[in-house]
Amino acid sequence: MNVISVQNIRKSFNKKEAISDVSFSIPKGEIFGFLGPSGSGKTTLIKILTAQLQQSGGVATVLGTSAIQMQAAEQKKRFGILTDNSGLYERLTIEENLEVFRQLYELPKSAVDKVLEFVNLKEDRKKKVNQLSKGMRQRVTLACAVIHEPELLFLDEPTSALDPMNSAHIYKGLRYLNECGTTIFLTTHDMAEAELLCNRVAILHKGEIQALGAPKELKKQHRDGVIHVELKDGQVHELLMNEHSGNQIAQWLATNQLDAIHTKEPSLGDVFMKLTGSELS
Repeated sequence: MNVISVQNIRKSFNKKEAISDVSFSIPKGEIFGFLGPSGSGKTTLIKILTAQLQQSGGVATVLGTSAIQMQAAEQKKRFGILTDNSGLYERLTIEENLEVFRQLYELPKSAVDKVLEFVNLKEDRKKKVNQLSKGMRQRVTLACAVIHEPELLFLDEPTSALDPMNSAHIYKGLRYLNECGTTIFLTTHDMAEAELLCNRVAILHKGEIQALGAPKELKKQHRDGVIHVELKDGQVHELLMNEHSGNQIAQWLATNQLDAIHTKEPSLGDVFMKLTGSELS
């Protein structure tokens, strides 16, 4: 079953295309990464999939219904969303903000404690939102998005303002949610984050998907075909993968000269730069 299905989606603003022709599907239970530089159309697509914007062309279905229905009350209970414009009540405490969402979703009181543990904020529950750092605010916003343990979760740069310790804590929580059945649609600039969390990623550039697949497979596809060989006398050789190189390596092995051999594995960031000529920023 596909939780999200996108077919030939286009979106234009003042005759300028933000998304040109995007198609993909996300099965239930997947963590799907959508990667691209600022302005590439990532947030625009999230807004289309959550009915905050309507596409200029193409078809999108979410949780078995047309994406334009996702703001209906019965659908909003099925998904969670974190974006840079997700709102909080500034004069309320962290706990009071979460209590609003707990009542909205008709959850037991234990849900607040559970989600505070999820975002590592149990000790700060009485602090007012207008006194929080950017990173703490981001964690509160995430807590509001996941308090009801939704079927589908949209995360737009979820750890962009977090330190490594809190990022690791959030990763653990997201994996737990995913193991419990939540499908996650994630945008990020952090390639290590994408490799750590995502089953598959799509690389978006100039409104179009340039590559789609498992991070490991994408890196494998874009290897440079060079073997790095280190000999015991300190010499280092770079050889193309071919029969001649195989014979040379066999000779070094036979004469006990070989110390180490490995291929050069590109990072996901390397793949992105190769495909787009851009750095993630």
